[in-house]
Amino acid sequence: MIRINDTTLRDGEQAPFVAFNTNEKIKIAKLLYEAGADELEVGIPAMGKKEVQDIKEIIALNLPIPIMSWNRAVLEDLEASLSCGVNAVDLSIPVSDLLIDIKYKGNKTKLLSSLEQTIKLAKQEGLFVCIGGEDASRANEAFLKEILSLGVEFGADRFRYCDTIGILTPMKTYHAISTLASWDLLPIEMHTHNDFGMATANAIAGIEAGAISANTTVIGLGERAGNASFEQVLMSLVHQFGDSRTMQAQKLQELVICVSKAANKPIDANLPIVGEHIFAHESGIHVNGMIKNSNAYEPFCPEEVGLHRDFPIGKHSGTSTLWYHLKSIGISADRSTLFRMLPKIREIVTGRKKVLNLFELKELYLCS
Repeated sequence: MIRINDTTLRDGEQAPFVAFNTNEKIKIAKLLYEAGADELEVGIPAMGKKEVQDIKEIIALNLPIPIMSWNRAVLEDLEASLSCGVNAVDLSIPVSDLLIDIKYKGNKTKLLSSLEQTIKLAKQEGLFVCIGGEDASRANEAFLKEILSLGVEFGADRFRYCDTIGILTPMKTYHAISTLASWDLLPIEMHTHNDFGMATANAIAGIEAGAISANTTVIGLGERAGNASFEQVLMSLVHQFGDSRTMQAQKLQELVICVSKAANKPIDANLPIVGEHIFAHESGIHVNGMIKNSNAYEPFCPEEVGLHRDFPIGKHSGTSTLWYHLKSIGISADRSTLFRMLPKIREIVTGRKKVLNLFELKELYLCS
Protein backbone atom coordinates (compact mmCIF):
# COMPACT_ATOMS: atom_id res chain seq x y z
CA MET A 1 0.00 0.00 0.00
CA ILE A 2 1.22 3.49 -0.85
CA ARG A 3 1.66 5.63 2.25
CA ILE A 4 0.35 9.17 2.62
CA ASN A 5 2.63 11.22 4.85
CA ASP A 6 0.61 14.37 5.37
CA THR A 7 2.47 17.56 6.19
CA THR A 8 -0.41 20.02 6.60
CA LEU A 9 0.81 20.77 10.13
CA ARG A 10 4.34 21.51 8.91
CA ASP A 11 4.63 22.48 5.27
CA GLY A 12 0.97 23.45 5.03
CA GLU A 13 1.33 25.89 7.90
CA GLN A 14 4.36 27.39 6.17
CA ALA A 15 1.98 28.91 3.61
CA PRO A 16 2.12 32.71 3.73
CA PHE A 17 -0.34 34.31 6.16
CA VAL A 18 -1.20 30.97 7.85
CA ALA A 19 -0.79 30.17 11.55
CA PHE A 20 -2.56 27.35 13.38
CA ASN A 21 -3.23 27.52 17.11
CA THR A 22 -2.83 24.50 19.38
CA ASN A 23 -6.50 23.49 19.36
CA GLU A 24 -6.62 23.71 15.57
CA LYS A 25 -3.52 21.53 15.27
CA ILE A 26 -4.98 18.88 17.57
CA LYS A 27 -8.26 18.79 15.67
CA ILE A 28 -6.52 18.67 12.27
CA ALA A 29 -4.28 15.81 13.44
CA LYS A 30 -7.27 13.77 14.64
CA LEU A 31 -9.23 14.37 11.47
CA LEU A 32 -6.27 13.55 9.23
CA TYR A 33 -5.95 10.16 10.88
CA GLU A 34 -9.69 9.52 10.69
CA ALA A 35 -9.84 10.63 7.04
CA GLY A 36 -7.11 8.20 5.98
CA ALA A 37 -3.58 9.62 6.47
CA ASP A 38 -0.92 6.99 7.20
CA GLU A 39 1.68 9.27 8.78
CA LEU A 40 1.71 12.87 10.03
CA GLU A 41 4.53 15.38 9.85
CA VAL A 42 3.50 17.77 12.60
CA GLY A 43 6.03 20.57 12.97
CA ILE A 44 9.55 21.88 13.46
CA PRO A 45 10.71 21.51 17.08
CA ALA A 46 13.70 23.81 16.51
CA MET A 47 11.23 26.71 16.24
CA GLY A 48 11.07 26.81 20.03
CA LYS A 49 9.15 25.93 23.16
CA LYS A 50 5.64 26.62 21.84
CA GLU A 51 6.18 24.41 18.79
CA VAL A 52 7.59 21.66 21.03
CA GLN A 53 4.58 21.97 23.32
CA ASP A 54 2.16 21.70 20.38
CA ILE A 55 3.93 18.63 19.05
CA LYS A 56 3.76 17.00 22.48
CA GLU A 57 0.01 17.69 22.56
CA ILE A 58 -0.38 15.89 19.23
CA ILE A 59 1.74 12.96 20.40
CA ALA A 60 -0.43 12.74 23.52
CA LEU A 61 -3.39 11.87 21.27
CA ASN A 62 -1.78 8.43 20.89
CA LEU A 63 -2.78 8.12 17.26
CA PRO A 64 -1.73 4.68 15.97
CA ILE A 65 0.36 6.08 13.12
CA PRO A 66 3.90 7.50 12.90
CA ILE A 67 4.26 11.11 14.07
CA MET A 68 7.18 12.82 12.35
CA SER A 69 8.99 16.12 12.89
CA TRP A 70 10.96 18.12 10.34
CA ASN A 71 14.60 18.98 11.02
CA ARG A 72 17.67 20.33 9.36
CA ALA A 73 20.28 17.60 9.50
CA VAL A 74 22.02 19.21 12.47
CA LEU A 75 22.28 17.91 16.02
CA GLU A 76 20.52 20.89 17.61
CA ASP A 77 17.38 20.29 15.54
CA LEU A 78 17.41 16.56 16.19
CA GLU A 79 17.83 17.07 19.95
CA ALA A 80 14.79 19.34 19.92
CA SER A 81 12.84 16.58 18.19
CA LEU A 82 14.03 13.98 20.69
CA SER A 83 12.70 16.18 23.48
CA CYS A 84 9.22 15.99 21.95
CA GLY A 85 9.00 12.22 21.85
CA VAL A 86 8.32 11.82 18.13
CA ASN A 87 8.92 8.39 16.64
CA ALA A 88 10.02 9.57 13.19
CA VAL A 89 12.12 12.41 11.80
CA ASP A 90 12.78 13.97 8.45
CA LEU A 91 16.41 15.14 8.30
CA SER A 92 16.61 17.71 5.55
CA ILE A 93 19.71 18.53 3.53
CA PRO A 94 20.14 20.58 0.37
CA VAL A 95 21.14 18.32 -2.51
CA SER A 96 21.39 20.74 -5.45
CA ASP A 97 24.63 22.60 -6.03
CA LEU A 98 22.73 25.88 -5.86
CA LEU A 99 21.42 25.32 -2.34
CA ILE A 100 24.58 23.58 -1.12
CA ASP A 101 26.48 26.73 -2.10
CA ILE A 102 23.96 28.91 -0.26
CA LYS A 103 23.70 26.82 2.91
CA TYR A 104 27.08 25.06 3.16
CA LYS A 105 29.27 27.33 1.03
CA GLY A 106 29.71 24.38 -1.30
CA ASN A 107 31.21 22.16 1.41
CA LYS A 108 29.72 18.75 0.68
CA THR A 109 32.07 17.04 3.15
CA LYS A 110 30.60 19.10 5.99
CA LEU A 111 27.07 18.38 4.75
CA LEU A 112 27.63 14.62 4.62
CA SER A 113 29.31 14.58 8.02
CA SER A 114 26.33 16.37 9.56
CA LEU A 115 23.96 13.93 7.87
CA GLU A 116 25.92 10.96 9.21
CA GLN A 117 25.90 12.31 12.77
CA THR A 118 22.20 13.02 12.83
CA ILE A 119 21.10 9.76 11.19
CA LYS A 120 23.20 7.66 13.54
CA LEU A 121 21.93 9.48 16.64
CA ALA A 122 18.32 9.22 15.47
CA LYS A 123 18.70 5.48 14.84
CA GLN A 124 20.35 5.01 18.25
CA GLU A 125 17.20 6.55 19.72
CA GLY A 126 15.02 4.13 17.77
CA LEU A 127 13.52 6.63 15.34
CA PHE A 128 12.34 6.11 11.78
CA VAL A 129 14.59 8.30 9.64
CA CYS A 130 13.72 9.93 6.34
CA ILE A 131 16.42 11.88 4.52
CA GLY A 132 14.83 14.98 3.04
CA GLY A 133 16.57 15.79 -0.23
CA GLU A 134 15.81 19.49 -0.62
CA ASP A 135 15.79 20.63 -4.25
CA ALA A 136 16.32 17.08 -5.51
CA SER A 137 14.74 17.96 -8.86
CA ARG A 138 17.72 20.25 -9.56
CA ALA A 139 20.36 17.94 -8.10
CA ASN A 140 23.14 16.06 -9.84
CA GLU A 141 22.11 12.43 -10.29
CA ALA A 142 25.49 11.10 -9.18
CA PHE A 143 25.30 13.09 -5.95
CA LEU A 144 21.81 11.80 -5.28
CA LYS A 145 23.06 8.24 -5.66
CA GLU A 146 25.87 9.01 -3.22
CA ILE A 147 23.34 10.36 -0.69
CA LEU A 148 21.11 7.31 -0.98
CA SER A 149 24.08 4.94 -0.71
CA LEU A 150 25.33 6.70 2.40
CA GLY A 151 21.78 6.69 3.75
CA VAL A 152 21.73 2.92 3.54
CA GLU A 153 25.15 2.74 5.22
CA PHE A 154 24.10 5.07 8.03
CA GLY A 155 20.81 3.27 8.64
CA ALA A 156 18.22 5.63 7.14
CA ASP A 157 14.80 4.26 6.25
CA ARG A 158 13.57 6.45 3.38
CA PHE A 159 14.57 9.24 1.01
CA ARG A 160 12.29 12.20 0.37
CA TYR A 161 12.63 13.44 -3.20
CA CYS A 162 11.72 17.11 -3.06
CA ASP A 163 10.65 19.11 -6.10
CA THR A 164 11.19 22.16 -3.93
CA ILE A 165 10.30 24.83 -6.48
CA GLY A 166 7.79 22.78 -8.45
CA ILE A 167 9.63 22.62 -11.77
CA LEU A 168 8.93 19.01 -12.72
CA THR A 169 6.41 17.66 -15.18
CA PRO A 170 4.81 14.22 -14.72
CA MET A 171 7.02 12.72 -17.43
CA LYS A 172 10.21 14.18 -15.94
CA THR A 173 9.10 12.97 -12.51
CA TYR A 174 8.49 9.47 -13.82
CA HIS A 175 11.94 9.25 -15.40
CA ALA A 176 13.70 10.66 -12.31
CA ILE A 177 11.97 8.37 -9.82
CA SER A 178 12.33 5.34 -12.07
CA THR A 179 16.07 5.92 -11.96
CA LEU A 180 16.18 6.28 -8.18
CA ALA A 181 13.98 3.22 -7.67
CA SER A 182 16.15 1.16 -10.01
CA TRP A 183 19.12 1.68 -7.68
CA ASP A 184 17.26 -0.33 -5.01
CA LEU A 185 18.82 1.68 -2.18
CA LEU A 186 16.21 3.55 -0.11
CA PRO A 187 12.42 3.65 -0.57
CA ILE A 188 11.36 6.93 -2.18
CA GLU A 189 8.89 9.48 -0.89
CA MET A 190 7.52 12.22 -3.14
CA HIS A 191 7.45 15.84 -1.98
CA THR A 192 6.04 18.05 -4.71
CA HIS A 193 5.13 21.72 -5.04
CA ASN A 194 2.45 23.31 -7.18
CA ASP A 195 4.21 26.27 -8.84
CA PHE A 196 3.10 25.10 -12.29
CA GLY A 197 -0.07 23.40 -11.07
CA MET A 198 1.42 19.90 -11.21
CA ALA A 199 2.06 18.95 -7.57
CA THR A 200 -0.57 16.22 -7.33
CA ALA A 201 0.13 14.95 -10.86
CA ASN A 202 3.85 14.77 -10.12
CA ALA A 203 3.24 12.96 -6.83
CA ILE A 204 1.12 10.38 -8.66
CA ALA A 205 3.70 10.06 -11.46
CA GLY A 206 6.32 9.37 -8.80
CA ILE A 207 4.16 6.64 -7.32
CA GLU A 208 3.68 5.10 -10.75
CA ALA A 209 7.47 5.14 -11.14
CA GLY A 210 8.12 3.30 -7.89
CA ALA A 211 7.83 5.75 -4.97
CA ILE A 212 6.16 4.20 -1.94
CA SER A 213 5.05 7.37 -0.16
CA ALA A 214 3.78 10.87 -0.92
CA ASN A 215 3.70 14.06 1.12
CA THR A 216 0.40 15.89 0.97
CA THR A 217 -1.42 18.82 2.53
CA VAL A 218 -5.16 19.33 2.93
CA ILE A 219 -6.56 21.45 0.05
CA GLY A 220 -2.97 21.66 -1.25
CA LEU A 221 -2.07 24.26 1.37
CA GLY A 222 1.59 25.29 1.38
CA GLU A 223 4.35 27.64 0.35
CA ARG A 224 3.79 29.74 -2.77
CA ALA A 225 1.24 27.78 -4.87
CA GLY A 226 1.07 24.92 -2.36
CA ASN A 227 1.69 21.18 -2.26
CA ALA A 228 0.11 17.96 -3.49
CA SER A 229 -3.47 17.76 -2.22
CA PHE A 230 -4.27 15.20 0.49
CA GLU A 231 -7.80 14.61 -0.74
CA GLN A 232 -6.74 14.32 -4.38
CA VAL A 233 -3.94 11.85 -3.67
CA LEU A 234 -6.19 9.87 -1.33
CA MET A 235 -8.97 9.45 -3.88
CA SER A 236 -6.50 8.77 -6.68
CA LEU A 237 -5.02 5.91 -4.67
CA VAL A 238 -8.49 4.49 -4.00
CA HIS A 239 -9.93 4.81 -7.50
CA GLN A 240 -6.98 4.95 -9.90
CA PHE A 241 -4.66 2.54 -8.08
CA GLY A 242 -7.25 0.31 -6.41
CA ASP A 243 -5.73 0.75 -2.95
CA SER A 244 -7.87 -0.68 -0.19
CA ARG A 245 -7.92 2.18 2.29
CA THR A 246 -9.94 3.08 5.36
CA MET A 247 -11.47 6.52 4.92
CA GLN A 248 -14.54 8.32 6.23
CA ALA A 249 -16.38 10.68 3.90
CA GLN A 250 -17.84 12.78 6.69
CA LYS A 251 -14.44 13.17 8.33
CA LEU A 252 -12.92 14.23 5.00
CA GLN A 253 -15.47 17.04 4.70
CA GLU A 254 -14.93 18.03 8.32
CA LEU A 255 -11.15 18.03 7.79
CA VAL A 256 -11.31 20.19 4.66
CA ILE A 257 -13.62 22.70 6.32
CA CYS A 258 -11.46 22.76 9.47
CA VAL A 259 -8.23 23.47 7.55
CA SER A 260 -9.97 26.01 5.33
CA LYS A 261 -11.17 27.98 8.34
CA ALA A 262 -7.93 27.66 10.30
CA ALA A 263 -5.92 28.84 7.29
CA ASN A 264 -8.50 31.48 6.32
CA LYS A 265 -8.42 29.99 2.83
CA PRO A 266 -11.82 29.58 1.14
CA ILE A 267 -12.48 26.37 -0.79
CA ASP A 268 -13.17 26.96 -4.47
CA ALA A 269 -16.54 25.53 -5.49
CA ASN A 270 -14.86 23.60 -8.33
CA LEU A 271 -11.88 22.31 -6.31
CA PRO A 272 -11.32 18.66 -7.27
CA ILE A 273 -12.71 16.04 -4.87
CA VAL A 274 -14.19 18.44 -2.29
CA GLY A 275 -15.61 21.47 -4.15
CA GLU A 276 -19.35 21.82 -3.54
CA HIS A 277 -20.14 22.21 -7.27
CA ILE A 278 -18.13 19.33 -8.72
CA PHE A 279 -21.16 17.04 -8.73
CA ALA A 280 -23.47 19.68 -10.21
CA HIS A 281 -24.57 18.80 -13.76
CA GLU A 282 -26.18 21.52 -15.87
CA SER A 283 -25.61 20.36 -19.44
CA GLY A 284 -28.79 18.77 -20.75
CA ILE A 285 -26.92 15.89 -22.37
CA HIS A 286 -25.10 15.13 -19.13
CA VAL A 287 -28.22 15.27 -16.99
CA ASN A 288 -30.02 12.95 -19.37
CA GLY A 289 -27.15 10.49 -19.05
CA MET A 290 -26.97 10.79 -15.26
CA ILE A 291 -30.70 10.16 -14.87
CA LYS A 292 -30.27 6.91 -16.79
CA ASN A 293 -27.01 5.84 -15.12
CA SER A 294 -25.21 7.62 -12.27
CA ASN A 295 -21.84 6.46 -13.62
CA ALA A 296 -22.33 8.32 -16.89
CA TYR A 297 -20.45 11.52 -16.00
CA GLU A 298 -18.90 10.97 -12.56
CA PRO A 299 -15.70 9.05 -11.70
CA PHE A 300 -17.00 8.26 -8.20
CA CYS A 301 -20.13 8.88 -6.16
CA PRO A 302 -20.42 12.21 -4.30
CA GLU A 303 -21.33 10.39 -1.09
CA GLU A 304 -17.79 8.97 -0.94
CA VAL A 305 -16.49 12.44 -0.10
CA GLY A 306 -19.50 13.70 1.82
CA LEU A 307 -21.08 15.68 -1.02
CA HIS A 308 -24.29 15.38 -3.04
CA ARG A 309 -25.37 15.47 -6.67
CA ASP A 310 -27.26 18.45 -8.09
CA PHE A 311 -28.94 19.33 -11.39
CA PRO A 312 -29.09 23.15 -11.44
CA ILE A 313 -31.67 24.76 -13.74
CA GLY A 314 -29.49 26.99 -15.89
CA LYS A 315 -28.71 28.23 -19.37
CA HIS A 316 -27.50 24.84 -20.60
CA SER A 317 -30.28 22.76 -19.05
CA GLY A 318 -32.40 20.57 -21.30
CA THR A 319 -35.84 19.10 -20.94
CA SER A 320 -34.52 16.16 -18.88
CA THR A 321 -33.51 18.56 -16.10
CA LEU A 322 -36.88 20.29 -16.11
CA TRP A 323 -38.74 16.97 -16.18
CA TYR A 324 -36.61 15.62 -13.31
CA HIS A 325 -37.31 18.57 -11.01
CA LEU A 326 -41.00 18.82 -11.82
CA LYS A 327 -41.41 15.08 -11.22
CA SER A 328 -39.81 15.55 -7.79
CA ILE A 329 -42.77 17.76 -6.80
CA GLY A 330 -45.41 15.53 -8.32
CA ILE A 331 -45.86 17.14 -11.74
CA SER A 332 -45.92 14.86 -14.77
CA ALA A 333 -44.64 17.39 -17.27
CA ASP A 334 -45.59 17.62 -20.93
CA ARG A 335 -42.42 17.44 -23.05
CA SER A 336 -43.64 19.92 -25.68
CA THR A 337 -44.27 22.48 -22.94
CA LEU A 338 -40.79 21.91 -21.58
CA PHE A 339 -39.26 22.57 -25.00
CA ARG A 340 -41.13 25.87 -25.21
CA MET A 341 -39.83 26.87 -21.77
CA LEU A 342 -36.14 26.50 -22.59
CA PRO A 343 -35.61 29.83 -24.44
CA LYS A 344 -37.28 31.73 -21.59
CA ILE A 345 -35.17 29.96 -18.97
CA ARG A 346 -31.99 30.79 -20.90
CA GLU A 347 -33.03 34.42 -21.15
CA ILE A 348 -33.76 34.67 -17.42
CA VAL A 349 -30.56 32.95 -16.31
CA THR A 350 -28.32 34.89 -18.69
CA GLY A 351 -29.85 38.18 -17.63
CA ARG A 352 -29.56 37.73 -13.88
CA LYS A 353 -26.55 35.33 -13.72
CA LYS A 354 -28.44 32.99 -11.42
CA VAL A 355 -30.12 29.63 -11.93
CA LEU A 356 -33.83 29.05 -11.34
CA ASN A 357 -35.08 27.55 -8.12
CA LEU A 358 -37.76 24.87 -7.95
CA PHE A 359 -40.55 27.33 -7.10
CA GLU A 360 -39.68 29.50 -10.12
CA LEU A 361 -39.61 26.45 -12.39
CA LYS A 362 -43.03 25.34 -11.16
CA GLU A 363 -44.55 28.81 -11.73
CA LEU A 364 -43.02 29.04 -15.19
CA TYR A 365 -44.37 25.63 -16.15
CA LEU A 366 -47.86 26.35 -14.90
CA CYS A 367 -47.92 29.64 -16.83
CA SER A 368 -46.62 28.10 -20.08
